[in-house]
Amino acid sequence: MRNAIFVVTGSNLTAEQKDRPLAYFLKSHIDRYGGPDQSKCAVVVSDLWYFKTEEVHKYPTISVGAPGVNTLSRHLWSALPMAMAVDNVFAIQLDVSFKDLRVSIWGMDHETTKEAVQTFFEKGYLRHFLEAAWGEELEPLEQQAPKE
Repeated sequence: MRNAIFVVTGSNLTAEQKDRPLAYFLKSHIDRYGGPDQSKCAVVVSDLWYFKTEEVHKYPTISVGAPGVNTLSRHLWSALPMAMAVDNVFAIQLDVSFKDLRVSIWGMDHETTKEAVQTFFEKGYLRHFLEAAWGEELEPLEQQAPKE
């Protein structure tokens, strides 16, 4: 688990139905960046599990889902700067210097959260985040939209 990236979603029914597939979209790209040996990979977990498992708090983490459905996003709301915000649509919160390896991605509803996740990937934030987390330069991947 040395090179794990944790992708955290809310644990209520809406988050499980809507945000978890978006988290697996990110996981699939993180795992592709990590290579075939899977020594670098993503692990998708719920916010409840994340907060109960303190030893994973030191790992790079991406929170998916709005503060109303994801406790980690609620916690990160005041802890992380806005890297990109579209008023009343979505927010991508992260430290663009990547000294803090936590990210919060969310929208006002499912469609805008999906748009935020896609933007995080398309604008290269994911690749730069992984480069900082893993300490190496990565090649860009072909773009794919998140699945429903």
